[in-house]
Amino acid sequence: MATKKAKPAKKAAAPKKAAKKAAPKKAAAPKKAAKKAAAPKKAAAKKAAAPKKAAAPKKAAAPKKAAAPKKAAKAKVKRTPNAAFMRPMNISAILAPIVGSKPLPRTEVVKKVWEYIKKNKLQDPKEKRNIIGDANLVKVFNGKKTVSMFEMTSLINKQLS
Repeated sequence: MATKKAKPAKKAAAPKKAAKKAAPKKAAAPKKAAKKAAAPKKAAAKKAAAPKKAAAPKKAAAPKKAAAPKKAAKAKVKRTPNAAFMRPMNISAILAPIVGSKPLPRTEVVKKVWEYIKKNKLQDPKEKRNIIGDANLVKVFNGKKTVSMFEMTSLINKQLS
């Protein structure tokens, strides 16, 4: 029975469309009347569209869309190293046989010490964090034969000025 009711409603909508098509053929006065009749329909359409507009800002305020441009902006900024790490340091006579005598930044000194350790296989095979000192490194390590890599860095920094 519900389908029978839907069919008459469609038939009722069809004559209105036919009336709109017939309106342009009539005189100017009926055009104005047709516009006045269409005005309430437009107002009803605006009211119906108003809740949709309220829903739209929720979608626009999604943080995912806003986050993408911020990431791109951060990628453009080049990171600058800390000046304290990049300043050339004087190397002591004890550390010179391992690294060289030229002034180098701290970061470069630590890299060269690691190159020396790996070249001479001075890393403990069981516990990789420990460094076994040879004749040159024992002097740097204040007489200790085995030092952890974290302690090694602080002992190297004492040899720089």
